[in-house]
Amino acid sequence: MADQSILVTGAAGFIGLHVARRLLAEGHAVVGLDNLNDYYDPALKCARLEILRREQGFAFEQIDLADRASMERLFATHRFAKVVHLAAQPGVRYSIDHPHAYVDANLAGFVNVLEGCRHHGCGHLVYASSSSVYGANAKMPFSVDDKTDHPISLYAATKKANELIAHSYSHLYRLPVTGLRFFTIYGPWGRPDMAVYLFTKAIVEGTPIRLFNHGRMRRDFTHVEDVTRAVLQLVDQAPRDGEQGAGAPAKIYNVGNNHPEELTHVVAVLERELGRAAIREMLPMQPGDVTETFADVTELMRDTGFRPQTSIEDGLRDFVAWYRDYHRI
Repeated sequence: MADQSILVTGAAGFIGLHVARRLLAEGHAVVGLDNLNDYYDPALKCARLEILRREQGFAFEQIDLADRASMERLFATHRFAKVVHLAAQPGVRYSIDHPHAYVDANLAGFVNVLEGCRHHGCGHLVYASSSSVYGANAKMPFSVDDKTDHPISLYAATKKANELIAHSYSHLYRLPVTGLRFFTIYGPWGRPDMAVYLFTKAIVEGTPIRLFNHGRMRRDFTHVEDVTRAVLQLVDQAPRDGEQGAGAPAKIYNVGNNHPEELTHVVAVLERELGRAAIREMLPMQPGDVTETFADVTELMRDTGFRPQTSIEDGLRDFVAWYRDYHRI
């Protein structure tokens, strides 16, 4: 018989920390999984994990998603009621030089999660996809109905593959699955390889901020608290057969702010919050990158009542306050 615990993979990650904390606050038992790899400073992951370890109802498993035997044991032991799968090898630029990391974590690891859900009675799998699946689509905003057949990075291709594999499992085994195409997420405990963290660090240290495409980039920056609210609502809303017209209990949503920001504006807000000027290094477009992301969140709003609530000014103030505290500035 299944216990009622929820598995959160990538629990020592940025979104994983926030989602696991909220689930615990709502009284759920949570098993957190992470391999604590060194893609970025493991000390940050361990600091996030310490927050969760202090919470009642939390248990931690250090497992690599690609370790099939360990994953099989985990699912057989717990028979999770629900799974929130947030672990992945992230990063568009890193994928250009490290393809095997993405195949192991994002493809083999994802199949191990699906197999665990399929064989051990999971009632709903919510998994992280990415806005990168839209590739170089020119139509804005990006809609879940748009074609996503032309990913321009290996990272994006693995996320598109996740959606296809999840749909096939849903169709074959009637496993309810919900994919979340996350747009640029930022906020306290954020990842050091992402723009807001990189920009803040550069301004504080007086080193140049690298602005690709000469700063002419727009991103749908989405605060992690808004994202967490959406995830928590969707965990309890398993899709029904054919809801998205495809004969399977499978859905995909955009999770974004529905309001893209110029990177130059983000830098200006950070300068104001930090009281220091940035040194700007204007660079050409990077391989695998896109000039703009913009989420159409109509379906998410209709099905959950989701409304992005955090302005970029409030969200960056929130992040800078955390950054100062964490780095003792």
